[in-house]
Amino acid sequence: MEVKSDDTAVSPLVLVVDDFQDNREMFAEYLSFSGFRVAEAATGREALDRAFELIPDLILMDLSLPEIDGWEATRHLKNDPRTMRIPIVALTGHTLAGHSREAKDAGCDAFLTKPCMPDTLVLEIRRLLSRGSASSQPESAP
Repeated sequence: MEVKSDDTAVSPLVLVVDDFQDNREMFAEYLSFSGFRVAEAATGREALDRAFELIPDLILMDLSLPEIDGWEATRHLKNDPRTMRIPIVALTGHTLAGHSREAKDAGCDAFLTKPCMPDTLVLEIRRLLSRGSASSQPESAP
């Protein structure tokens, strides 16, 4: 259970979910270099386990995964009160018309296609995290 970072006290935690180790390592390295803490998962089941265990600030979700695909994993996460507010970015090679809509329907907050420029990915992550920080204040009880 490795979480990579230089600054664990302040940096947002990003869970990188991809079944290809090379992709996970590439994204993890670039995100770490960009100031994020990073955790990794290789399957949809592992993504759920890691998300519930770590409660990351954002999840980068491949949609084609073994065991449970990214669409189904996203639905589980968005339907669970512990993880429903975590932004999820679909990062996938699925470029057919309709996949972006299907990802959004499953609960993804953003959709990027692979290959994706690392700077574009980091900008999207920062956009979603800044949007979430304004609305992540605890809700007051009625």
